[in-house]
Amino acid sequence: MSPDLAVVVAAVALPFVAAALTPLVFRLFGETTGFVGTVVSLASFGLLATQYGTEGSVSLEWISSLNIALQFYVDGWALLFAMLATGIGALVFTYSPAYMHGQAGLPRYYAALLAFMGSIVGVALAADLVAIFLFWELTSLCSFVLIGYYTADDSSQYAARMAMFITVGGGLFLLVGLLLLSIVAGDVLGPGAAFDLATMLENPETMSNALRERGLFLPVLGLLAIGAGTKSAQVPVHFWLPNAMAAPTPVSAFLHSATMVKVGVYFIGRVRPMLVGEEWLFLFATLGLTTMTVCAIMAVAATDIKELLAYSTASHLGLMVAGFGFTSVYGAETGVFHLLNHALFKAALFLVAGIIAHEAGTREIRELGGLRHDLPVTAAITGVVALSMAGIPPFNGFYSKELLFEAAVEASHHHEIGLLGWLYPAVAVFGSIFTVLYSLKFLSLFFGERPEALGHVHRPNVSLLVPPAVLALLAAAVSVDPQRAVDLIVQSGLEATAVDPHAMHVGLPTSYSTPVGMSAVTIGAGVLAYPAYGRIHDGIRAGLAAVPPIRANWWYDRIVEGLTDEGRLFAEWVHNGHLRTYATWTLAATCALALTGFVAAGAIVPATIGLEVTIPIALVLLVAVVGAVAVARADSHIAGILTLSILGFMIAIFYILASAPDLALTQLVVETLVLVIFLLVVEEIPERYEIEVGRVARDAVLSVAVGVTVFVTILVTTDARPDGPTEIARAYAERAVPGGGGTNIVNVTLVDFRGFDTLGELAVIALASISILTLIVMRGRGDASPAGDDGSPADSSGDGPTAADASTDGGPSGGEDA
Repeated sequence: MSPDLAVVVAAVALPFVAAALTPLVFRLFGETTGFVGTVVSLASFGLLATQYGTEGSVSLEWISSLNIALQFYVDGWALLFAMLATGIGALVFTYSPAYMHGQAGLPRYYAALLAFMGSIVGVALAADLVAIFLFWELTSLCSFVLIGYYTADDSSQYAARMAMFITVGGGLFLLVGLLLLSIVAGDVLGPGAAFDLATMLENPETMSNALRERGLFLPVLGLLAIGAGTKSAQVPVHFWLPNAMAAPTPVSAFLHSATMVKVGVYFIGRVRPMLVGEEWLFLFATLGLTTMTVCAIMAVAATDIKELLAYSTASHLGLMVAGFGFTSVYGAETGVFHLLNHALFKAALFLVAGIIAHEAGTREIRELGGLRHDLPVTAAITGVVALSMAGIPPFNGFYSKELLFEAAVEASHHHEIGLLGWLYPAVAVFGSIFTVLYSLKFLSLFFGERPEALGHVHRPNVSLLVPPAVLALLAAAVSVDPQRAVDLIVQSGLEATAVDPHAMHVGLPTSYSTPVGMSAVTIGAGVLAYPAYGRIHDGIRAGLAAVPPIRANWWYDRIVEGLTDEGRLFAEWVHNGHLRTYATWTLAATCALALTGFVAAGAIVPATIGLEVTIPIALVLLVAVVGAVAVARADSHIAGILTLSILGFMIAIFYILASAPDLALTQLVVETLVLVIFLLVVEEIPERYEIEVGRVARDAVLSVAVGVTVFVTILVTTDARPDGPTEIARAYAERAVPGGGGTNIVNVTLVDFRGFDTLGELAVIALASISILTLIVMRGRGDASPAGDDGSPADSSGDGPTAADASTDGGPSGGEDA
């Protein structure tokens, strides 16, 4: 059954419409606007649910001339990701009113959250490469706003800039990869499929072979990996995710555990059938397991509960990437099933972290413990989701972790990758031991001893408890009957991402196998090592302190500081206040870009230039050349300006001889105005310039470069004439007299056929003239001081905001989410 276009478009558009209306809604509902967001999320979720069981593409024509459409593709993989975004979004919106109570800037918060949810749904359903990239970048933009929610807090702004720099920078690599895909698809599948990802995935072998034949397989694979890896916080750019914990906790639960950071994982799963192979295995399995292990170790070193959860999120993202990296069907099962399991337990854990910080007033691990007495319901929720995160059977995280072990063992048996094949299972076990360690540590916040310094812990609001409780119940349901979850949604996601899908079966193991042994080693080693958690924690932190370059933030700070310093020096060098410098850089850059573009496009080809000119035209051009030489040799500004005007008048005569009197008239008017303007400002120009050999040489080289660029541009553009009159040219010629009432096609085109263009150009000229006149009239008023009649400064104690007001506008600088 095919999906319904109206329903799919409504599911994507509804969050954006709600985001646009948020300021008005906030005026009506105030801080309860979060519950309006819940309704919007549930509406989108319901619309998506109606498409359950459908598969296929629907599209709206967008840019028909480029075969670009707003195309959506619905299948089990898309629905799983989109419904996770809207379902968890509904819970986060329900959680937000109580958690964000009293904060400033809530309309901005809710609008960005709604737009983000719409962007995620767009990424999940988009099948056109252009639409995918636009929604992809929208997620980064919304994330920037939400991470930087506390505008007065330096750490929040630092984290927002970092996230934007990393994810948008990776998006540029993704863009190049998508363009290469579109070029190849247009060649082998037809122009109509150039941007159609759905058609590419329907012909995976054709696309893979075409990429290899053109030598583009590895470049495309690498570019897509960089784009996905930056979005999903893979080593070595994993550091932006822990820093993003400066965002409010609901943002962390939504963006940085369940949705945004999984966009890269989702995209890897989407293109997997088209690019899977030995190179795919080596790249993504290695990248994923490295991230899984490194970030699990960093989570053990964390001192803040949100920092611990952030590193654990990056670690589990590595698990998913590694799963999709393994080429067997077990790898696809790992990626799809763990995407669901992780969203359930990690979003709940972030919401639990918010409850702890909100009610206990701290997020420091060493200051917390024994919270089961104060927060019994929260403790029960944490018990379920923390054990799921650890992969302890029979909780849901165990099943997808077991599938990872199965995929790693399968890879070691069936791929010719030597020692690396056996290294994969070993690294998977090693990283999972640290997963057990930090999961037990988080659980100990409730079941350990209560620190004496910990003050009174308040009972949380019901609206803070319901969202994590719902997620914990869903995780428990999957734990009790994982096969039902597989049959409902995971199986259809598997069929979209696996090369050779089959019926998926999961459950508790009933006999020994290598993956079972790996699970036993993981859990046993983690439990045995837990009593030494403090020493392991201190040892990791000591190593990080002793060798700063191994800290990812160290590299980011050095690179950004270096770029900032170099940029400042370059700006001071270029922006020195001299018009000559500005003209030099502008003209040189224009020439370089133009000539480079001509060469890249193959527009410059050796050719014999035929000179067919009459004697009058040759004489006019000769006078123009003599005039140009005279300008350079003029000994005064007046002589130079008057000689320069000769060039303009010669061009006007050239137009007359070329039967273009209207252009000649325009040239004469422009040349006269330019001459008058030059004469008006000549008094402001120094009478003599200090002659420097270097400056003269630079100007001479630049002049030659400009001349060559103009000359080549004219040759290229005039050589691109069609063999005969085009359809547009014939239409203009046929309709000039009856439609425009004139025999001069140029005039009729400018005045009649393109009258609105000409009107717009005149409007621009008029606005520029008014602006210049305004500046001239206001010249000299800039020194006027706003003083009273007695000469004292004007009173500044009006109704404007005070410094104290401005300092509190962005939210608390030292609160639990600062």
